Amino acid sequence: MTTLKDVAKHARVSITSASYALNGTGTISAATRQRVLEAAERLNYHPNAFARHLKKRKTLTIGVFINAFGGSFYEEILEGIHAATLKTDYELIVCPVSRAVRKILVQRQVDGAIIFDSTIGNDVVTKLASKRFPIVVLDRALDVDYLFPWLLDNRQGAQAAFQHLHAQGARRLAFVSGALDSFDNAERMQAFLEAAQQHRTAVHTYHGNFTEASGYAIAQTIIAAGELPEAVFCANDQMAIGFIKALQANQLRAPDDVAVVGFDDILISRYMRPSLTTIGTSRFQWGAQAAAHLIDFLEHEAPFPAQRLPTQLIPRESSARLQPAPARP
Repeated sequence: MTTLKDVAKHARVSITSASYALNGTGTISAATRQRVLEAAERLNYHPNAFARHLKKRKTLTIGVFINAFGGSFYEEILEGIHAATLKTDYELIVCPVSRAVRKILVQRQVDGAIIFDSTIGNDVVTKLASKRFPIVVLDRALDVDYLFPWLLDNRQGAQAAFQHLHAQGARRLAFVSGALDSFDNAERMQAFLEAAQQHRTAVHTYHGNFTEASGYAIAQTIIAAGELPEAVFCANDQMAIGFIKALQANQLRAPDDVAVVGFDDILISRYMRPSLTTIGTSRFQWGAQAAAHLIDFLEHEAPFPAQRLPTQLIPRESSARLQPAPARP
């Protein structure tokens, strides 16, 4: 059976773009939309959600609302969601932030939703969640009936980052925060600072916005002040990469001058030089499990498990010293 993935591959576009074209949403070009439609026709791809809707009084469609689509981070989550739905009769609508999103949600044009979009407020999702319209959120923790958080274990990852740096003797640490309104950022910062406090270790906090540019700018500020920390934990890999690039621009090196750890394990982190020590998890599994649990609830009202997706330290060159630093009291 031809799938959305087959259409996307034939049209040489992402699954997201193919979904946009076939559902008439998104901000893709007319040429891209036409290429997808032609590919769907060639492959005889005809979603049959409407017929099933008449039969079962369901749309047999899940809405996925994510506020960014670029890079492997979100693509891997979407691939996981798509893989889980392929095993079922459900289709996907992947939506960007727009008035159409709110219309689809408010009018319940899908059977359930997966939301990874902080611009859709807590008041909206708590009001909409119901037995007939369950919602899975990947970016917030809310105790509301039929609103199911499926979250990363940010605390586990941040604590592992601290233990890794502390075990090497680093005692002057810095934490580079992402956007202050980010749920994941808040958990990572709190866990890292709590671990440092328990070990009576000083941490200076700097505020970025999850971009490589902000990591670069913060590193430049630290270097100009002349007070380099021994190690830095960044709330995501993009900022860690920017931090390392700023070190290199000033003839400094990670980990010789400053050990650097990120979070997310994006693809480039393993191939850059030095390769980036980071906290990782399977984003494919994150998406796949979120979709599988949501569909299981829609079909059988199965209990949604209250657990976190494990994270783990992935040690690489940016924090690995040839010899452990001497321990300090």
